[in-house]
Amino acid sequence: MPIPDRLAGRLSIPAISAPMFLVSGPDLVVETCRSGVIGSFPALNQRSSDGYADWLQEIPERLAAFEGQDGPVAPYAVNLVVHRSNPRLEADLKITVDHKVPLVITSLGANEEVVQAVHGYGGLVFHDVINLRHARKAAEAGVDGIIAVCSGAGGHASTLSAFALVPEIRRIFDGTIILGGAISTGAQIAAAQLLGADMAYVGTRFLATRESLAFDAQKAMVRAASAEDIVYTPAISGVNGNFLAQSLRQAGLDPEVPPEKLDFGTTDAKAWKDVWAAGQGVGSIHDVPGAAELVERLKAEYGAAIEGLQKGCGVVA
Repeated sequence: MPIPDRLAGRLSIPAISAPMFLVSGPDLVVETCRSGVIGSFPALNQRSSDGYADWLQEIPERLAAFEGQDGPVAPYAVNLVVHRSNPRLEADLKITVDHKVPLVITSLGANEEVVQAVHGYGGLVFHDVINLRHARKAAEAGVDGIIAVCSGAGGHASTLSAFALVPEIRRIFDGTIILGGAISTGAQIAAAQLLGADMAYVGTRFLATRESLAFDAQKAMVRAASAEDIVYTPAISGVNGNFLAQSLRQAGLDPEVPPEKLDFGTTDAKAWKDVWAAGQGVGSIHDVPGAAELVERLKAEYGAAIEGLQKGCGVVA
């Protein structure tokens, strides 16, 4: 299935700036959306439901100033944690419906009631998964898109290769498939489509932008890192995820210890705030541009990759 009709003509490239905990905020969302890439943020990045409502008021108002420009203005998205451990879900869902958020990205549970609530006002629901079992549940819940968070993605991620998971999802789902995992360039966005995905999910590359809420030291650590500096461990949050080894060292933890034996309880550091998530695509990140500048670069790289394929070179770098 192609990109949903409600997104058609509103994207400059088929990409979403992924919602990153403690990193994505209104400035990053607005700058990516005005450049034609879907910008998103976790509702829990605002520490209260009232604050979340404030952001939902602010973001559309700021984006309205860019309507009518030469290029497309993409819709924005919010991420809702759909799990009983989230005490704000009911309140945040009501606020989401009241504000008619165009796209809702759900995590940690495919909830049919949430899907119906968003569909009730004409919104779209994408759900992130790390395996085929979760993808089946999402499809049964009626989501519009499934995000395959594959090996190498920042934060909570699968160990499955995109070459394995995307085709398996396509066999059981005819909706939109979005691929995440170590995607940092426009050529890699094109490669995601060649693999069978409709869109790409880009996280860590947008962490290292001027508008992100990440600490300067966090951005610098991403720039200095390579794929071998990423540790996949359940120790930080209780769920396997990818984190920067140097941030583990700063927290007094030894990343050389087998990941399953790391004891995060021995440090006063806080998950996500002091120990930082990042994907294996860090090796392609060497600067901290503005988000709009980054999108222009991604567009040029994507266009060059597509042109090269059309000319028959058959190579996407």
